[in-house]
Amino acid sequence: MWKGGGAMNVYLVSEDGVAESAEEDLPGLLERPDVLIWVDIPVGDPHRDRVLSEVFGFHHVAVRNCVERNHVAKLHLYDDHALTVLHAPQVGDRGHVHYVELDQFLGRNYLVTVHGPLNPVVDPAVALVDTGSVLERIRSGELHPRTPFDLSFAIVSALIQRESDMVAGLARESGGLEQRVMMREAREDPEGFVEDLFEVWYELLAIRTIAAHSSTAYARLAKLIRFLPEEDLARVAELADGFEVVKKVADDQREFLHGVIEFYRTRTDTHMTLAAEKTAATAVKQNDDMRKITAWVAIVAVPTAVTGYFGQNVPYPGFSHRAGFIASTLIIVLIASWLYVYLRHKEWL
Repeated sequence: MWKGGGAMNVYLVSEDGVAESAEEDLPGLLERPDVLIWVDIPVGDPHRDRVLSEVFGFHHVAVRNCVERNHVAKLHLYDDHALTVLHAPQVGDRGHVHYVELDQFLGRNYLVTVHGPLNPVVDPAVALVDTGSVLERIRSGELHPRTPFDLSFAIVSALIQRESDMVAGLARESGGLEQRVMMREAREDPEGFVEDLFEVWYELLAIRTIAAHSSTAYARLAKLIRFLPEEDLARVAELADGFEVVKKVADDQREFLHGVIEFYRTRTDTHMTLAAEKTAATAVKQNDDMRKITAWVAIVAVPTAVTGYFGQNVPYPGFSHRAGFIASTLIIVLIASWLYVYLRHKEWL
């Protein structure tokens, strides 16, 4: 006989609210079709595997899925129960999104919710957000689940609402980023701005992926489950549609943010192109100026060279004669004129 002693919670849910029961009472309670049993197993419960295997008799593959971390949503259907593996997003440091796992065994008179495993850096209390909110609604009299699916529907609806709220929050951040681009505030810290852009973009992508996987799982559940009454099948499809809406809104918001990224990149590229063109124009002007300076230096160097030659203190043709002076002057004028014409032809002047 299995004995309790773990940290799990066993609730009996009725029209009067919710009452707690002992773990040791589980085997007897499962024999009663007139009660709604909710077993909530927190992260790291030491008796989790034994309860799932020995008390409920779940398949070893289903139990293994509750023990190991799953990175995608899953669905396992059996004759009288179903296992769904879902994830809720939790944003961590620097925009990293943790997948907070919630496994549910849905039977005829029971719902077993199994939390985790979790990344060690995630607070285990985060895993209890959705089940905790549903428990408070039952205790306050706001919610009166009559069947295990009513209870599961409320929990998954709370998860969908939380994902929707996260997308709405990221939409506000996207609007703020767009405003920073339009007001040109992004110039003050371009590296930080780009990091903020891609953090929001990645968070939207993660939520979109989680919602897409969950939508697929519940769409399959709506088609394949046989032990639920007909009226509940429409609500299963409603949950699939709820995840699909989150996915679509996240996709649309990613598209908007992608437009902001493209606009920012186009504006930055345009500024860089204009700056490069301005630099190139300045360089061309500097080259023109240097060519002109070089050309005039060459022309001015002619009289220096000629006068230097004729100024030597050695005899040469025309030395100390007027004809020598005239000859040197003509040589200067002719060579300088030829250089001027040549450099003008080469467009250096």
